[in-house]
Amino acid sequence: MSRPARPVYLNLFKLRLPIPGVVSFLHRVSGVLLVLFIPVSILALERSLSGPSGYAQVQDWLGHPLGALLALLFLWSLVHHLLAGIRFLLLDLDVAIEARPARMTAWVVLVAAILLAAALALNWLAAGWPA
Repeated sequence: MSRPARPVYLNLFKLRLPIPGVVSFLHRVSGVLLVLFIPVSILALERSLSGPSGYAQVQDWLGHPLGALLALLFLWSLVHHLLAGIRFLLLDLDVAIEARPARMTAWVVLVAAILLAAALALNWLAAGWPA
């Protein structure tokens, strides 16, 4: 009896995950990003509390396009991880566990995370931060 041939090459870009799988993957990615942002957040907090010059330095960091992009990425990571975590807790409680509601809640998490992160960023800009 011969074994079936195992795939030698698996093109990950051709895999099409269902939307709940995408949310699960992004939940993991956002968790890793949040862990990676811990040292950056501690550094920014330490600098901003060191005095007026340190506070101005953190404002300069956040005013730079790369700093603003990292801040937006942090906001998205935080919001997505929170919303997806709540969704997974509800799934553990057998709420919306069937295929159709699970897909719907996955879409809600994806869209709401982007909209909330954008709303927080716009609120941040409207408040004149960093200024």
